[in-house]
Amino acid sequence: MAHANGAQRFLDDAAARGLDVDVVERPAARSLEEAASILGITPADIVKSLVVKHRDGTFLFALIPGDRQISWPKLRALVGVNKLSLPAADVAQEATGYERGTITPLGSTNAWPVYADASIAGRRISMGAGAHGRSAFVDADALTAALNAIVADISEPN
Repeated sequence: MAHANGAQRFLDDAAARGLDVDVVERPAARSLEEAASILGITPADIVKSLVVKHRDGTFLFALIPGDRQISWPKLRALVGVNKLSLPAADVAQEATGYERGTITPLGSTNAWPVYADASIAGRRISMGAGAHGRSAFVDADALTAALNAIVADISEPN
């Protein structure tokens, strides 16, 4: 499975978890706002899968709506550490098997813990689907349950 392409890893993992995802092809977008416009949704409906690095070299995923950003104090307090950082693109790719812009916890080559911002709950969201030019629509509550995510207030406005 590690050698399958990202789009297939995403679909295989979603299926293995019994998660219903609707993948759509879309033109390449230069920004999250442009992707939202192409998909006919708001930036808040696109959830970014951010790879966050611990000082000890492990990682976690933070699922954050497109109109918000990580609140580092909130996330550090929740995780119980005093230092977290966003790694360079090549480090994130090594940690997940996905290029930046396509990252998703589903199909990641490592099953890092997932933290989801509470504001995504109770709605249908769009997220990366493991390949450029593809977006997946999924029920946020089903996603967080399938990933055993910790759902908490971990974001702040951009």
